[in-house]
Amino acid sequence: MTSDQHSPGLAWRKSSHSNAQANCVEVAAASPGIAIRDSKDPHGPVLLVSRDGMAAFLAGIRNGEFGDVG
Repeated sequence: MTSDQHSPGLAWRKSSHSNAQANCVEVAAASPGIAIRDSKDPHGPVLLVSRDGMAAFLAGIRNGEFGDVG
């Protein structure tokens, strides 16, 4: 699900490993799931995913399931 509306009131954060050029994504807790946006476009679209979906995605990253991406 995506939303093109700016999401006021969310506490956005990004990795402390992100570079100074802001080439990363930011995440925020959003009821009922997790909001994700491009740090270069903070007023742009927001991707909303379930907490279970985010947990599965992160587990896949940790398990190397996306080694062929990028």
